[in-house]
Order: sequence, then C-alpha cells, then structure tokens
Amino acid sequence: MSHPGTVSCPFGLPSRNSCIYTSCYCEENVWKLCEYIRDHEPSALEEFYAVFISNDNKMIPIWKQKTGHGDEPVLWDYHVILLRVLSGNQSLIYDLDTLLPFPCPFDTYIEKAFKSDSNIHPEFRRKLRVIQGDLYLKTFASDRSHMKNSSGKWRKSPPPYHCIETSDSKMNLDDFISMNAEVGWGTVYSLPDFVQRFSRLSSHQHSH
Repeated sequence: MSHPGTVSCPFGLPSRNSCIYTSCYCEENVWKLCEYIRDHEPSALEEFYAVFISNDNKMIPIWKQKTGHGDEPVLWDYHVILLRVLSGNQSLIYDLDTLLPFPCPFDTYIEKAFKSDSNIHPEFRRKLRVIQGDLYLKTFASDRSHMKNSSGKWRKSPPPYHCIETSDSKMNLDDFISMNAEVGWGTVYSLPDFVQRFSRLSSHQHSH
C-alpha cells in the first residue's frame, strides 16, 4: 500500500531471470515483455517501444552480448531490444541477451553495446526500427520458419508456447527486420539519429 503523500513507483518489469526467454528468439522475447506490460499495467505500454536493429547487409555488431567472447562484438543479422521512454528521466533499454544491467540506462547501453558508427566500416553501421509497444503486439507475427534449416530441422529450439500470429498474418518478421522505411511499421533511424532522438544527453550536448 502507498502511504498518503507518497508517489507510487513507476510500473516495473520482472527481473531478468523471471522474464520469458528463449535464446535466439529476441523478437518473441520482446513481444512477451510487451504482452506482460499490457496484461499488468496497460497504461504503461505507451512508454515502451520494440526496437529492431539491423541493416541492409544483415550484419550488425553488438558488444556486451552473452554469446560474445571477451570484448569482441557479436555479429547478428538482427537483434531486438525494448526501449522505455520516461518523461524527465533517462530512457531505459531492456535486453535479455546483454551482459549489461537489466534494465540498462540508455546512454550506458549506447556507449558499451553499440559504441559508435564513426569507427565502424559502413557495411556494419546500424539502423533501428522503432515500433510503439501496443502496435507491435497488434501487428507482429512469426511462424519461426526462419529458424529451420533446409531439411526442416530447428537451428535453435523454439519457445514452448504457440507461434505469435495476427488475423492478417502468420509471418511478417521480414517487414520488421527490413530497414526500408517504406515497408512495415514504426520509424527507421540511423544510429546517430536514434541517439539524438532518445538520449537525455543529446539535448545537453555533454562532452566527455
């Protein structure tokens, strides 16, 4: 119970170990986080965004990932994280595959997991598709076919629950991974534009 005159704490997600998680199914892990928010505190969902990270070459380096070795980045074809935008406070990143805290302050995640595009070969530069949480829940669908090899065997074991689908689609994952702003849902940013849009520091232009 909250006492008179106290401010109630903002809605919190479960701890990392309590979240629904399947390795290599990051798009579904984030969908399940959005589902949890919708089921427990629907009004808070407007603070959350699914963020797909990829590029035209489907090769994006991310540091501080569980599957990495030392300070070497993991080269993903795509990755998905959850962004929380809090008015007056620093945004937060929820990444169930990171070695960084869960959640992680936005600027810390950018610095340690994304680093900068300025020192990266152009073919590896990251783009990000940002989709409002409630829109992601309504539109995303995956039949997990991308995780089967040519003989139909699973590359990685699938989640135990049923495939996520909508009334319109059973599989539209490619529309979310695509960094073509003309297709799919949400807004596509370059990494510098993404940082400019969501970083608390960018508005102050702090120098390190």
